[in-house]
Amino acid sequence: MYGYVVVNKPELKFKEFDIYRSYYCGLCDELKERFGKKGQISISYDMTFLVLLLTGLYEPETTFYQGNCIPHPFHKHDVRRNEITGYVADMNVLMTYYKCIDDWEDEKKVSRGIFASALSKDVKRIEGRYPKKAEIIKNSLDKLSQLEKSGETNIDEPAKQFGRIMAQILLMRKDEWEEQLEKLGDALGRFIYILDAYDDLEKDQKKANYNVLLSRRENKDFDAFVEAVLKSLMAECARNFEILPIIENVGLLRNIIYSGVWTRFEIVKNKRLGKTGMEDT
Repeated sequence: MYGYVVVNKPELKFKEFDIYRSYYCGLCDELKERFGKKGQISISYDMTFLVLLLTGLYEPETTFYQGNCIPHPFHKHDVRRNEITGYVADMNVLMTYYKCIDDWEDEKKVSRGIFASALSKDVKRIEGRYPKKAEIIKNSLDKLSQLEKSGETNIDEPAKQFGRIMAQILLMRKDEWEEQLEKLGDALGRFIYILDAYDDLEKDQKKANYNVLLSRRENKDFDAFVEAVLKSLMAECARNFEILPIIENVGLLRNIIYSGVWTRFEIVKNKRLGKTGMEDT
């Protein structure tokens, strides 16, 4: 359920993309240092956005260095890390673990069960560090699983649970920005859930898997309906983002919120409608 909150690379300046990649690499290094290679496997672009957002809001002291990695062994690249990178790395592993457990219990996916087992000791430490937050996330995932098993057709119900999860992850601190971060996270989480369902629609139908959108797919203007819901959610996300006093990398963050999140949607929509290009409907 990840990989939707990304940059629109063609619209970025080279310097902006280098900064984005440096935070992604910082999160990758943090995951490796804390959890080993198994932590690196769980990295997502969505979580990189959270690092950028919270870094822009709280402006922590950030360490800058150059390093190598397996994908780029011969060329050093910029890396940025700070206290928020560590927090997001913990949340990244926590979410990965809970999702693997859910996949194992629901579909008996052996690979997910093995991966969850490998992360279990690390997760116990994370849960000890953030007990209330971990409990809220776990409860929401349990409710989400129950809704899916019952075949819930009301889009708002499962999307609400994932919105609650993302809101909880964004609430790193209790301060004057709590309301805006909670609303932003809630809207973003709902957006991710619904876009993921839209992306998986054909696959879930073929495999007879649960998908909250399946009962609506034959409706007239189905694709326009999904797009309208997603636009409403991202408008709420953007509205609360603009209230936050963020200066650092604000252009990069706006690229993601106003443009990047739609790149995957356009690919999925055009594929569903049998288009080869990205032209307007």
